[in-house]
Amino acid sequence: MIRITDILEKAQEYLPEDDLEMIEKAYIFSASVHQGQIRMSKEPYLIHPLEVAGILVDMKLDAATITTGLLHDTIEDTVARIEEIEEAFGKEIASLVAGLTKISRITLGDLLEHQAENFRKMILAMSADIRIILVRLADRVHNMRTLEYQSPERQRFIARETLEVYAPLANRLGINWIKLELEDHAFKYVYTDEYFELIERVDKKKDERDQYTEKVKNVIQAEMEKYDLKGEVEGRAKHFYSIYKKMKEQGIDFDEVYDLTAFRVILDSNKERECYEVLSIVHALWKPVPGRFKDYIAMPKANNYRSLHTLSLIHI
Repeated sequence: MIRITDILEKAQEYLPEDDLEMIEKAYIFSASVHQGQIRMSKEPYLIHPLEVAGILVDMKLDAATITTGLLHDTIEDTVARIEEIEEAFGKEIASLVAGLTKISRITLGDLLEHQAENFRKMILAMSADIRIILVRLADRVHNMRTLEYQSPERQRFIARETLEVYAPLANRLGINWIKLELEDHAFKYVYTDEYFELIERVDKKKDERDQYTEKVKNVIQAEMEKYDLKGEVEGRAKHFYSIYKKMKEQGIDFDEVYDLTAFRVILDSNKERECYEVLSIVHALWKPVPGRFKDYIAMPKANNYRSLHTLSLIHI
């Protein structure tokens, strides 16, 4: 369970003392107005804004955003008024809280299912400040982590909304870890049978996959060292929803999915040339799959994401 001291300790690594005082003041205000409120998990309601603020401080966002995370439900769920927020914390934070309150009052259920894209555009249009969306995403992350305490009907509704609206929003902003976490949580409640079947099949091959991942990482690292390329090689299992989408889109069975593991090389230098050198090393080691190479360095994504993606058939 996260505490305000945990948030302040992380924040002091990159924020000045005055900002820490404002965050602590927001915690005291939130604790006061949420006093006596309980979440479905039977925990004090205050745990939720603390968790949201914790996610935001882990993302190293500014003090106004973290403060808003602590205050984001105060207008909607307590007797607090926006005038009080403005008086205590200023117009900037009051504007952020007001924006979040406005968005929270609309849901995908207000629109037809096929209008999810319109709903995403509506949220973007209503968010004059990008920080409103960042707090909203952090709020959704924690709500998805605790979705088990909702009724089955609410679980399915919130999960579908997450899958169709909030995961794509995170993707559009280039926050990949939020996108992946939201998708995997939502997958469990939207496609329950498929989720547990996939979990069982993935778990059966866990030891084998872990050994394979370490071998591949070591091979790539050794080849990089030959060419004096310094960086870290990471390997991880593909996320469950990513595997499920591939199976559905390609009409294949789990045993036919050959890229269950993803590898990433993060170079110490910022030289573009070295990125292409590592790519050539990987392609020299293992034959690339035609049509599966994407150059986001030469052609960055709209959110300025830059990297090289390739798919190779790896044999160890």
